[in-house]
Amino acid sequence: MNKARAARKLATAALSGVGGVGVLGGALFVLLGAEAMLARRAIGGPVGDAPQANGIYGYGEGEEISFVVLGDSTACGFGVQDPDETPGAMLAGGLASLSGRPVRLTGLGVVGAETQHLDVQVDQALEQRPDLALIIVGANDVTHRIKPSESVRLLAEAIQRLRAAGCEVVVGTCPDLGTIEPVAQPLRQIARYWSRSLARAQTAGAVAAGARTVSLGSLLGPAFAAAPRELFGPDRFHPSATGYASACVALLPSLAAALGYWSDDEDGDGYGDAHPDGQVLPISFAAAQAAKDEGTEVTPRGRWAILRQREPEPELPLDQAKTR
Repeated sequence: MNKARAARKLATAALSGVGGVGVLGGALFVLLGAEAMLARRAIGGPVGDAPQANGIYGYGEGEEISFVVLGDSTACGFGVQDPDETPGAMLAGGLASLSGRPVRLTGLGVVGAETQHLDVQVDQALEQRPDLALIIVGANDVTHRIKPSESVRLLAEAIQRLRAAGCEVVVGTCPDLGTIEPVAQPLRQIARYWSRSLARAQTAGAVAAGARTVSLGSLLGPAFAAAPRELFGPDRFHPSATGYASACVALLPSLAAALGYWSDDEDGDGYGDAHPDGQVLPISFAAAQAAKDEGTEVTPRGRWAILRQREPEPELPLDQAKTR
């Protein structure tokens, strides 16, 4: 996403979307314009490129899994410096750990991409003969005020092309733009409403087209709003490495389930509870969780770890304890 222009586009779209000055009144028009200008100054322009994380992950002896990631700056991991901190790299490593098979990652996302740009990305993806595709897109459709019906139509077409090629597809729906701190109220609330509306429409359209969906806005929005310093990067617009890891925790179960490496028969909370071996989290998350819960066993698997809750042995009467 072009973050320097995003706030301005939101303000312009907010005015035109509800009827302009005649409906809002001059005072609100001025307020939204001022908020957009302040947010634009606070966010600044994009600096650098997303790190390239393409390659083979894992050392299993099974057949290689072809994994493609499509979409916008969130799909790219824009804002982090280490390729291993991008969503594609973390998820490829997690899939390799769970499957015991090497995973070949091909990242095709483009900073600033809208849903209309998926067609070209799908062309490139099909050259990789993908087994699994992750699509994260929608934020730029909101800032450019693309009609949700058009966004969903284009998303469904992309999914159908991938599915026709035998590729499993998971869609991370539009994130909650109302969590972006430099955007003040009431512009922030407008952004939240539009992004959540698009996410709901994406869910319906993607499922109908044969994909699984993960609601990034509803799962991550409250966490990002509560801890913006930790989960957003220096620009306060794109996620930090911890923020991307949070998204990966939400996405990994659906990606693994699409390939048959995660149980669909149990109820999980999106953080690994449905995996038969226990909770699967990035190592930093696993360490923090283990520190809080007594009796938690942590088993590293690359950049991820499996948590198992070991039941403590029952306390024995003193006389029996002495004879053990």
